[in-house]
Amino acid sequence: MERIEIYTRTTREKGAVKLRFRLNDGRNVQLFHKSDIKADISDLVKIGKDGDYIPGIRKRSVELTRLHDDIEKEMSAMSIAYGNMKRDGMEICSEVFEREIQAVLHPEKEEVETQKETLVSRLEMFVRDSVRQGLWGPSRFSLYKLVCKEMERFLVIHHKAGITPSEFTPNDVMDFRQFVIDEYRYVERYKRLYKDENARNIPKEPRNQNTTATRMKQLKAFFACLEDNDEIPKSPFRKLGKERTKIATKERYDEPVFLRFDEFKKLMDAEIPENLRETRDAFVLQCAFGCRIADFQKLTMEKVAVDPNGIPYIHYIPNKTKKEQRDNSEIETPILRYALDIIKQYGFKFKILKYVSGEWGYNAKIKQLLKHCEINRKCKVFNEDMQDNEYLPLHELGSSKLARKTHVDIMNKAQVNMYAAGLHKVGSDAVNRYTTMEIADRFKLMCYAFGQKEYRVDEQLNVVKKTHGSSRKRVSE
Repeated sequence: MERIEIYTRTTREKGAVKLRFRLNDGRNVQLFHKSDIKADISDLVKIGKDGDYIPGIRKRSVELTRLHDDIEKEMSAMSIAYGNMKRDGMEICSEVFEREIQAVLHPEKEEVETQKETLVSRLEMFVRDSVRQGLWGPSRFSLYKLVCKEMERFLVIHHKAGITPSEFTPNDVMDFRQFVIDEYRYVERYKRLYKDENARNIPKEPRNQNTTATRMKQLKAFFACLEDNDEIPKSPFRKLGKERTKIATKERYDEPVFLRFDEFKKLMDAEIPENLRETRDAFVLQCAFGCRIADFQKLTMEKVAVDPNGIPYIHYIPNKTKKEQRDNSEIETPILRYALDIIKQYGFKFKILKYVSGEWGYNAKIKQLLKHCEINRKCKVFNEDMQDNEYLPLHELGSSKLARKTHVDIMNKAQVNMYAAGLHKVGSDAVNRYTTMEIADRFKLMCYAFGQKEYRVDEQLNVVKKTHGSSRKRVSE
């Protein structure tokens, strides 16, 4: 059962502080809530972490009694909100928790917002309902929160803050698209709109075509929902016409960028300075698994198993698609020999994975790593400003996505080469059956692709047997 306590920490001996609370439910759930309650420290010391009076406190002033009642009300709201989240299968995260608390504490506010039915309030409700109903995971929720904020700023700047969804026109759609691209131009002029925004979400340059297209698709989905619910007669995107809608939602993809095998081997064999070794180990481990960064960050030793043949593997439900899966089927990826050594060394506890973006994050470190290894092959990238291709050294394009693409490329090429040797035609069912291979079959193919020798382990991951199943001399053990 959950435990709720006051979490405010202060070294002050007098004055007032705003109260924070923490909810714990076992080892895996820890949620924080920042309340509007202001407590005088002289009163707060008379109340325990559980919100009750400290034993022996007999004299209770009006202010102390009021504080106790406010704390009791806040804790009760937290308990109800958390119960609603579990009952309705909502995402257990701080954002949803805070929204549910406010809905319990201020039900009249939600009702007023519903009556107003401005575009922004209805968009926020659409996001909130989708999370409550368990339709979205954290990634989509985060993206839609950005859309809400960008739409709110757009309408304020264009003096349309109070419009309703039915008043949003096709021209507004195209104006919003241009605003998403050029929003960085407004930051300096409208500082007040960005004062509470996370620095990482404040644009400093034009957004690219794919980011803009994603925003427009999200907005299109919102208006399609309103149209399906008969809340508006017709979506502004349908009024926009097929051609203009196609332009607004068009994405552009460059040719895939990945490390060729010789570049991957160069990275494995290179002398790496101390400040980049953890990055190299994390990156080549991610290359061995090919998982997305969100899944890679969540891997632990509990996600490592050993099959009856002694082949170690990782298993996980992919975060991006788990909401859409009909069952709880997992990705199962055998662990290559070099990957086993890295796992044993770190136990998946990579400090570099704490932050993926940012100046000192994982992606930035990958770029430094590739540059140090002189992986400079020119790659074609479309430049939005020039509206033409430019050629950049591969190290400038380094990121966690490069690891996933490298895994896929190495595996695909090895698979085609293996089966194209005369056993089957490229593209045949025998080649395409890879997705249903057993662990042992997949292990052989992966060892061949990465030039690793096959091996076996016991339940404690100690190597107990090695076989020589790979004749392709690639990466040394």
